[in-house]
Amino acid sequence: MLRILLAEDDNQTCQFVARGLREEGHTVLAVTNGEDALHLALGEMLDVIVLDRMLPGLDGLQVLQRLRAGAVATPVLLLTALGRIEDRVQGLNAGADDYLVKPFAFSELAARVQALARRRAPVTVATHLQAGGIEMDLLRREVRREGRPVVLQPREFRLLEELLRNAGAVVTRTMLLERVWDFHFDPQTKIVETHMSRLRAKLNDGFAEDAIETVRGAGYRIRTT
Repeated sequence: MLRILLAEDDNQTCQFVARGLREEGHTVLAVTNGEDALHLALGEMLDVIVLDRMLPGLDGLQVLQRLRAGAVATPVLLLTALGRIEDRVQGLNAGADDYLVKPFAFSELAARVQALARRRAPVTVATHLQAGGIEMDLLRREVRREGRPVVLQPREFRLLEELLRNAGAVVTRTMLLERVWDFHFDPQTKIVETHMSRLRAKLNDGFAEDAIETVRGAGYRIRTT
């Protein structure tokens, strides 16, 4: 099973492709504009990105260029109605791994997605995270702040892991709901806030400075200075 980002501005095509990929057992995050595509591609663990070239807002090439400039190496299949050789070359030069011209058969798209996933080099996942005086050993399931051990419950541990993996960046409430609880909807509860409060209390015990910063209207991040 693959985790796929599908960015396609035509709603009918987007729904058709997303449904087909899901029927093959994949998890599909579907968006219809470039800004959402870029946000998810930067923040999610993905196996393949299927990216329409003619997206509103940021177009597909702009999204692709920003991803590659940010060292995001996720394989990208670029979809386009532009079939000229120079258009394909431009897309490949921008960082696309493969190119599919519309109209296309779904079976071909699915086969190309599978091929890109097989070609992807294995990713080494860090098992030791550190930021702002906090250290996390994922193999030992241990956390320390300035050398002092901090005992966390599993959800608190996962919350802190997400913050440390994104040290210096804001992690939104929606991202935490998806990554820590696997919720793809808003449960209309204070589940994130409650667990974040408990995590803070444990991390800050004996310290004057709050280890976690709340960015009003945005989310949370680890204090790195």
